[in-house]
Amino acid sequence: MSDDYINVTANGITLRARLADNPSARALVQLLAQGDITVHTHDYGGFEKVGSLGATLPRNDERITTTRGDIILYQGANICFYYGVNTYTFTRLGAFTDISRLDELLAGGNVTIVISLAE
Repeated sequence: MSDDYINVTANGITLRARLADNPSARALVQLLAQGDITVHTHDYGGFEKVGSLGATLPRNDERITTTRGDIILYQGANICFYYGVNTYTFTRLGAFTDISRLDELLAGGNVTIVISLAE
């Protein structure tokens, strides 16, 4: 699964993310094979944007300290895009390959994000 990437688009910016090698990320790829996913996110805790995937993925929860650019599955049905640090029990889906434009991607309170499979 090390070759699987997704694109995350918001605010006119598209960033690429490399997916983790776990059943949750593989389930996300299967979901995206059916079409792009639009997620309406909001700020949470001053360190992440979070929104519903509209589907439930298998969980592989472990205690994680996030870093800027991590993409996390929370409670099986929510996706989180981290711009800060948090320690909690959840599932890592992947991480952006370049975070230089992360602030632009996630700018604003509520952000509509489109997730798609990368070519």
